[in-house]
Amino acid sequence: MDDSAALARLDRRLTECRACPRLVEWREEVARTKRAAFADEPYWGRPVPGFGPADARLAIIGLAPAAHGGNRTGRMFTGDRSGDVLFQALYDVGLASQPTSVSADDGLELYGVRVTAPVHCAPPANKPTPGERDMCRPWLVGELELLRPTLRAAVVLGAFGWQATLPALAEAGWPVPRPRPRFAHGTRVALGDLDLFGCFHVSQRNTFTGRLTTEMLREVLNTAARAAGLG
Repeated sequence: MDDSAALARLDRRLTECRACPRLVEWREEVARTKRAAFADEPYWGRPVPGFGPADARLAIIGLAPAAHGGNRTGRMFTGDRSGDVLFQALYDVGLASQPTSVSADDGLELYGVRVTAPVHCAPPANKPTPGERDMCRPWLVGELELLRPTLRAAVVLGAFGWQATLPALAEAGWPVPRPRPRFAHGTRVALGDLDLFGCFHVSQRNTFTGRLTTEMLREVLNTAARAAGLG
């Protein structure tokens, strides 16, 4: 089985996961009640797999799908304002075919980039528990293992994602030092053949307050793309 087929199989299995009762209940309740603006749209309401090619050289790792974003559309960072910021920046630096991501069938392509998260179900208040994070870790480990032949850089969005990603990288075979490196925006850590970058999350709280600007995000993405051999 080639890597693309293996990754597609992993994604299919992931969408059937029901391991975390609180998350299952929440994602399905949101899909039933919906937001008024999307009342006429079907909601995905399942775990959301990663998005991007199996031979990606750069991974973008977030937190979890948004209740009315990925949980609605079935694609990571799609259909919400955080995604609007991320995909515009990816387009600006030449890593995406278009500046918007509104639905799973909108024709968007990522160039050498895989977007994923350590938690694949939308959590209440956007806050998964540590136990839910740990329960979901094998999916990220499996994804990283399949990406490992080509993956050369990863950008982690936010401290929660950073804390979740480091043990997953270690389980997938990269040399993660101890004590584990701390999260900071703009930090760069060499893990053997992988360069790991920290970036503030593209949440509305960060982007509306100016904690994360478009220029800051593009700078991290450009640096990571060059480290991955994409720029």
